[in-house]
Amino acid sequence: MIKIVTDSSCDLPIDTLKEFEIPFAPLNIFVEDQTFKEDIDITPEEFWQSMSKSHELPKTSQPSPADFAGIFEEIQKKGDTPLCITISSKLSGTYQSAVLGAEMTGSKAIVFDSLAGSISHGIQVLIAARMAKSGATVEDILSALRIYRDNVKIIIPLATVENIVKGGRLSKFQGSVVNILNMKIILHGVNGEVKLLKKVRGNKRFRAAIIELIEESAKTGKKIFGITHVNNLEDAKFFSSEIRKRVPDSEVIIGKMGPAIATYAGEGGLILAL
Repeated sequence: MIKIVTDSSCDLPIDTLKEFEIPFAPLNIFVEDQTFKEDIDITPEEFWQSMSKSHELPKTSQPSPADFAGIFEEIQKKGDTPLCITISSKLSGTYQSAVLGAEMTGSKAIVFDSLAGSISHGIQVLIAARMAKSGATVEDILSALRIYRDNVKIIIPLATVENIVKGGRLSKFQGSVVNILNMKIILHGVNGEVKLLKKVRGNKRFRAAIIELIEESAKTGKKIFGITHVNNLEDAKFFSSEIRKRVPDSEVIIGKMGPAIATYAGEGGLILAL
């Protein structure tokens, strides 16, 4: 049997991970002088509070190869084959840790690069778990994952540029200009990396730009969508309803953005997998 494994940055609701019995390797989170294991000893809400009070941008690091090796060994003891789906190799060293974990144990584990972060990564985990539960082969699961990965649109609307400034991606001066002009930034995922998509002025145009992207995706016939948020359930629900208006029979998963990704999205940030 195929057993799905992932890392904590997938941002699927914990109940979903429990339902499908999906083990995960936690990323390490560093907030000033404190260290945490994502989704083990710090919740998204606790991290959001710590992040808002921190003068420095929190840092993250990938799980160790040993973390993955331990999970793979437990699965193989039961005669199952691990299929591990990780955050994009262009965003974290987690993928490489999983590969090394498989090599350390002589494991037959298959490691798949989601080329995504947060809920787009999570949806790939969910697709794989559902297929594995129904008895699908590894080849069929990997084929479905590649199709999803190649066609998903990852949209990252930022409510604030504070964390981008803290992380050095924007200077303090540039951040001040963005705030003064009420500019809103929308990023997107491109082949596993995060790049600027567009800048708009004002909240009304910001929402309109996101709805336009939802409308484009609705035309493709997709049925599963995802939204994660940083302390911004109101907007997550709003965009979920906009998706359902356009694709009435769609499945929309709303999750809380965990520390690994929320560190960069910042307060109020969203990620939409369309």
